[in-house]
Amino acid sequence: MNNRKRRLLMTGIAVGGVGAALAAVLLTGSPQQDGDDRQSNRQEAVAERGQTVMPFDLEQTTHQFTPTKTGGVQDVVADQPDDTKQIGLIRTHLQQEAKAFSQGDFGDPARIHGDSMPGLKGLQEGYERIEVRYRERSDGATLTYATDEPALVDALHDWFEAQVSDHGDHAESGH
Repeated sequence: MNNRKRRLLMTGIAVGGVGAALAAVLLTGSPQQDGDDRQSNRQEAVAERGQTVMPFDLEQTTHQFTPTKTGGVQDVVADQPDDTKQIGLIRTHLQQEAKAFSQGDFGDPARIHGDSMPGLKGLQEGYERIEVRYRERSDGATLTYATDEPALVDALHDWFEAQVSDHGDHAESGH
């Protein structure tokens, strides 16, 4: 506990119950607020970098990450199922990503999320043992990742979780 918070707490106790309650709220609320601000700032930075990598509009699309026993499923869908422009952009991008990932090129996620993104190093090192399949769906496209190696499954799950966290309102976990 830093000195400022300690003084607030002591002042609150001296003033009485209301002051103590306020000090307690300040003590317990500040770290959460700081964490929320950092997370919000990171999500904003990720969205900005994402605009330079992903051709579709993050405000008009949603990423869905579903972990599976053998890896996971990544869907990117247009929020409006009849938005042919976004659907076309999603499909083009995910086709390119499937090819890149199959060749060990995870440069796009690294540019968006950073080189130290959870799971990324493992995926880069084990890419030859991960099958990446592309499939179109009516409202976008899907990438399915599959491997027999538990360590790579864990890396994919970590990678998915990091993306859900980093993309905020633009992503969701599982179905």
